Amino acid sequence: MARDPYLELGVSRTASADEIRKAFRKLAKQFHPDTNPGNKAAEDRFKQVSAAFDILGDVEKKKKFDAGEIDADGRETMRGYGGAGGNPFGGGFNRGGFSSRGGSDGPDIDLGDLFGDILGRGSRSQGGFGGGAGGFSPRGADVRARLDVDLEEAIRGGKKRVAFSDGRTIDVSIPPGAQEGQTLRLKGQGSPGRAGPGDALIELSIKPHPIYRREGEILVMDLPVSVPDAVLGGKVEAPTPDGAVMLNVPKGSNSGATLRLKGRGLADAKGKRGDLLARLVVTLPDTIDPDLEKFAQAWREQKPYSPKRK
Repeated sequence: MARDPYLELGVSRTASADEIRKAFRKLAKQFHPDTNPGNKAAEDRFKQVSAAFDILGDVEKKKKFDAGEIDADGRETMRGYGGAGGNPFGGGFNRGGFSSRGGSDGPDIDLGDLFGDILGRGSRSQGGFGGGAGGFSPRGADVRARLDVDLEEAIRGGKKRVAFSDGRTIDVSIPPGAQEGQTLRLKGQGSPGRAGPGDALIELSIKPHPIYRREGEILVMDLPVSVPDAVLGGKVEAPTPDGAVMLNVPKGSNSGATLRLKGRGLADAKGKRGDLLARLVVTLPDTIDPDLEKFAQAWREQKPYSPKRK
């Protein structure tokens, strides 16, 4: 049986949805197979935290787990049998199993393991019991995939096609404001089962961008400006994920000066977009104009200047 998902993610039972999501992202990045190629232990740990987030990251499943209606594997707990606590074996059921001594103080035994030993492990992997054990029909297993999206797609949303190892392809709608590590659930797109198919869980990963660097919800970019614009000030065209805009460069700007474009960055968990920071880089032309060269020579001779060095 899977560990308690709260313990798996290292969060308290009073943790908020945002705290749960942050804990999952941190662990998923740490143990992702792409980060740990060939590391079976890391791969197993990634599967464990993903399964835990499958429970706690879903509002309905979390409610059911907290109420004891499903266990850590997402399976419904067995109820409704005669006897104390509804246990056909004479003991009391709890969330993790039943007492092997017929009392409430005995060691817990996972019912999934018990029936798995009798009926075969396939019943557990399908998320339920076989038709001969209490009348439970197995639901199909969930399938997982990772989908790389462009930064602009994460901001504006769009459609992408994802392929699974069984040869199937699914068109996925990327919601506006998608975030790194966010998991999309596609109902009924998982493996088939007698009680219906499982779900497809698509983890989103934002690809590196040639212009923008990500710092949380903040985007940072270098913006080349000419010497005349840096000295005299002026308007320059600046790229943003939403299209080019005209930016006012203050008179006497130096390389390293930063201009802020409000609300042009990535979205946070509440959908609010961060800012875009444009770092100015004063840039000379590839070929120096003779007049500029003469002016620089005369200026250096008349007004010696040494930039401050930190």
